[in-house]
Amino acid sequence: MKVSLFSQCVVDLMFPEVGKSMVAVLERLGIETELPDHQVCCQQPTTNSGLVKTSLKGVRAQIDAFDGCDFVVGDAGSCVAALKELDQWFEPGDPYHKKARDLANRTFEFSQFLYHVLGMRQFGATFNGEKVTYHRSCHMTRLLGERTAPIEFIQKIDTLNYIEIPHIENCCGFGGTFSVKMPAISELMVTEKMNDIIATDAEILVSADMGCLMNIAGKFNREGKKIKALHIAEVLNHAVDVTKMDRPDFEHVSENIAKLHAELPDFEPIAERETVKFSYAERVKNGKMLVAK
Repeated sequence: MKVSLFSQCVVDLMFPEVGKSMVAVLERLGIETELPDHQVCCQQPTTNSGLVKTSLKGVRAQIDAFDGCDFVVGDAGSCVAALKELDQWFEPGDPYHKKARDLANRTFEFSQFLYHVLGMRQFGATFNGEKVTYHRSCHMTRLLGERTAPIEFIQKIDTLNYIEIPHIENCCGFGGTFSVKMPAISELMVTEKMNDIIATDAEILVSADMGCLMNIAGKFNREGKKIKALHIAEVLNHAVDVTKMDRPDFEHVSENIAKLHAELPDFEPIAERETVKFSYAERVKNGKMLVAK
């Protein structure tokens, strides 16, 4: 099996150890990995700012970068969700519409790929009994429908003490451009999230999205409080005892993917989301996302 890596910009530029951990976990399972040279940003920041036509060149470039790849695995639920929606940029009949649909069907978030596609549960990671909690990122939960994989992976590590964070469904206040456009509200949200984490007495905070972890860890740092923030890939790659690892289920990959796709929530068309209609109303005719002509 060969996997093409889709790297979140934050990981690529600021937290390369996350990408290295993802590669190490996959290759330890016997999977060949590659990092396509021409991939770019998933275009979330620009599209969420209403710069639809400006983003179109990047959208096409991203689709082309992964054209022909067998499986695309990303390290951030938010960015993976954006990649899986790119078909909505194009009218049916446009060649890029079909290419984007094909890409969506081959694209997975890292933990979701391991859990649902490969049937993995135990990776042999070992710790020293630390208390750990998990922040559930919004897009991974709501758009990818993933509430199980990362938490179960953590719970399978018997040398970690998992404690669920209160109000686990709450946003951390990052939201990419949201935290820049509405900093006062974002600050209140991340303060609430920090206090919920403190209530668990956790020493380690885990998430599957470095944008969220950067935001929360930054708040802890500003307040002079300690927390060790780890991406789920770093957790699964920590002090690995290979004798405790499961073996991936390569035999049933196709069936597992079909089952996962059947269970995923339907993507609400972007043009029908009221918040996006409001943002794009003056930029795209009739508030529609279909701008590629």
